[in-house]
Amino acid sequence: MAEGTDKPLAEREVLLAVTGGIACYKAADLASKLVQAGADVTVAMTEAAERFVAPLTFQQLTGRQVFTSLWQQTQRFDAQHLSLTEQADLMIVAPATANVLAKMAVGIADDLVSTLALSACGACEVLVAPAMNERMWLAPPTQRNVETLRSRGVHVVGPAEGRLACGTVGPGRMIEPADLLAKAVGLLAK
Repeated sequence: MAEGTDKPLAEREVLLAVTGGIACYKAADLASKLVQAGADVTVAMTEAAERFVAPLTFQQLTGRQVFTSLWQQTQRFDAQHLSLTEQADLMIVAPATANVLAKMAVGIADDLVSTLALSACGACEVLVAPAMNERMWLAPPTQRNVETLRSRGVHVVGPAEGRLACGTVGPGRMIEPADLLAKAVGLLAK
């Protein structure tokens, strides 16, 4: 890694997994910031994420193919769910919805992103940025799932407190992309 430069993530491969929440717009900003920091960024999206931000947005920001299905044809990788995580130094799930956190905690792999999350175990560092309504965040099942993930070495950052998309105020906002970038740089500097 290039230390002391404006490209702290040079020669690093980041897999950005985007799930379906209003905070998807922050994931686009994060992808841009990762690329500007020198990372090679590949994006995988859930079907729900595609309802918020088009894959073309991420393709333009990263200069790479965006993956949206386990069955998608690709020139670069064979078994996507394995090779995408084998290539990655870091997998970031942002926003990490209650649904994807639950899938990750119990090992459900029923779409591309949850399959990638399962195959990332032991292959690369995993960082999740929760984003959801405060009641969903504070719900005991979500808190148990987060603790399970932390106990397995998954890095959980956030959520922040503030005004949520539903109009309430409380914990549940995805942390800002600049803060996620700083965490990614810190994890990959080890």
